Amino acid sequence: MNDEVILYTNPQSRGRIARWMLEEAGAPCRTEVLEYGGSMKAPAYLQINPMGKVPAIVHHGEVVTECAAICAYLADAFPQAGLAPLAEECASYYRWLFFAAGPLEAAIIDSKTFGIEPDAKKQTMVGYGSYGAVLDNLSSWFKSHSYVTGERFTAADVYVGSQINWGVQFGTIEKRAEFIDYAQRVTDRDAYRRANEKDDALMEKA
Repeated sequence: MNDEVILYTNPQSRGRIARWMLEEAGAPCRTEVLEYGGSMKAPAYLQINPMGKVPAIVHHGEVVTECAAICAYLADAFPQAGLAPLAEECASYYRWLFFAAGPLEAAIIDSKTFGIEPDAKKQTMVGYGSYGAVLDNLSSWFKSHSYVTGERFTAADVYVGSQINWGVQFGTIEKRAEFIDYAQRVTDRDAYRRANEKDDALMEKA
């Protein structure tokens, strides 16, 4: 069976996370670049992702969207890369993968993009509580762990690492020492560099 993964992306998008994961997994890949407001909203792509957003991947005829899901899926689909969690790593792997995809992203968008800070009453209603609580929770983990699962790099670090790295760079996450150290650690990888080179080349062609 053809193991090729089709990546629908734009180099100025979260598609860079999927690209990095594909490089880590060593997955054969064909790239389809979509334009904002154009091919991203065209009927052909909406059949793949009705949200009209990137990234999305197609593998063996099946569609996977959402970056965290793409990372987890590719870790399972290409087990030879060793990026899926070991049995004893599953708890922290899934905990922080979904924490970054849920509370962390929601808190960043609300606080840093929309300028929304829920008051004490509303903090009981939103899943993340408060922006500060989210950062403190994540910070406490990386003060005593090198990676999401402890001392081994996994697919969860592609997603969590991307969120923290971008946040530190663009000022949406506080530049705490543990975040800076973690971001430097996870991005000091050949797969990360290869992924960036490929996406940067696509930007130059645009």
